[in-house]
Amino acid sequence: MSSATSLRAAFRGLVSKQQLDALLEGLSAAEMEKVLAAWDIWARLDQLPPQTPWTTWAVIGGRGAGKTRAGAEWVRGVALGLPGFSDTPAERIALIGGTAWDAREVIVEGVSGILAVHGNADRPRWESSRGRLLWANGAIAQTFSAEEPESLRGPQFAAAWCDEIGKWKRAQEVFDMLQFAMRLGDAPRQIITTTPRPTALLKRILADPGTAVTRAATAKNAANLAPEFLSVLLARYKGTRLGRQEIDGEMVEENSGALWSRAQIEKCRVEKHPPLTRIIIAVDPAAASHRRADACGIVAAGIDAERVIYVLEDATLSAARPVQWAERAVALYHRFEADALVAEVNQGGDMVAAVIAQADANVPVLNVRATRGKYLRAAPVAQLYEQGR
Repeated sequence: MSSATSLRAAFRGLVSKQQLDALLEGLSAAEMEKVLAAWDIWARLDQLPPQTPWTTWAVIGGRGAGKTRAGAEWVRGVALGLPGFSDTPAERIALIGGTAWDAREVIVEGVSGILAVHGNADRPRWESSRGRLLWANGAIAQTFSAEEPESLRGPQFAAAWCDEIGKWKRAQEVFDMLQFAMRLGDAPRQIITTTPRPTALLKRILADPGTAVTRAATAKNAANLAPEFLSVLLARYKGTRLGRQEIDGEMVEENSGALWSRAQIEKCRVEKHPPLTRIIIAVDPAAASHRRADACGIVAAGIDAERVIYVLEDATLSAARPVQWAERAVALYHRFEADALVAEVNQGGDMVAAVIAQADANVPVLNVRATRGKYLRAAPVAQLYEQGR
């Protein structure tokens, strides 16, 4: 096993601390400097370029998850033409921040920015007055503000880094102008590093077949954060809408026309429910199992002695065959030691109970037939949320 391979294994917990210490003791000062600069040794897998083909690499994560470091190291890799990043050095690179301040203070000069990730031997020259970085091999990176989409009209690039695209005020205009400018080299590529926000642009990017996505919660980078930072954040925001977005890196959506608001749901969350007098598993089968069919709703819920209802788990399945949703519903029934499984039979009739019986004939099934639309059926439940019940 080579030293580099051994160090990668050590950092990812695959060899013991004693073996790691022995490896480091055997290195000279020059070798140690090279090791410290070798990002592919120290990076987490979600911070390294995906191995599958991609045009856009979206690095989605919580605050402090190491997104900026991943972006800066990728720019270094493509500017220098390092293995695993680019076959040849990229001649021109675009660096786009939410504002000119973001581009300068975060992308270039930040603690995890481009200048910080370079060693003395390969660090580019920073021309702050012109907002550009110049490498000794001729590569040039130019900074841009997402507030000025027209500034991208004219230049052309082989690579680009878009940082915190979720908060860009003129996101679609800027991104469109960048796509027209991505015309140098054999295969222009771009990296997007952002905490997810449910913007139309970000959702389109993530749905694009040419996009590869890696994700990381803040906790994954705990070793590089202030000791109390994560514990304080988790204590204050764990389980909240803001916490799931900013700490867990989830895309949390809000629909203005929905019966439930996100704030309403968050207000009703509890860490632990009281003893429940009855638990049921509700199943709403889809009419079909192909990719575009409706999801099969599977939800566990219970009620306590005060007649307060608790949603215990959402185990909904998409594009599932009958045997798949039946097995999941039955597994949920046993895990929660439920009293019954309630199945809507509008779509499947007697077939619904028959499929469940195939999974487990001992599960009691209550068939119900809906006579009103989903909105009318959901309205009374939304009212219970408003009442805190």
